Amino acid sequence: MSLARVRLGQRGELLAAERLAALGYQIVERNYRCPYGELDLITRQGETWVFVEVRTRQGERFGTPEESFTPRKRAHLIAAAQHYLQLQALEEVSWRIDAVAVALGADGRLQRLDVIENAVSG
Repeated sequence: MSLARVRLGQRGELLAAERLAALGYQIVERNYRCPYGELDLITRQGETWVFVEVRTRQGERFGTPEESFTPRKRAHLIAAAQHYLQLQALEEVSWRIDAVAVALGADGRLQRLDVIENAVSG
């Protein structure tokens, strides 16, 4: 992955974390890696554990952030979330997977940031 893509992703994750915190989510962990992939943000909203996938796009050359959220990615997120819960002995808690779509203009300015609750159902 190019340095520019890494930086774009990091910027999107920072913007997403700021918005989620403002909405009352508690950020527990960032960039959790496991054999099933990566969870961008692990948060809590009240008693519910929320695993958050951040999709960031700059310009529309490669489509919208939502369009990059593939069925394969969804399957990896479910497996990674279940892995995390099992490792932390949290099998009985309430949990869900949300997505944050971050759209930046060609100039890098934030155009849109949408929080999509229950973006993936397990």
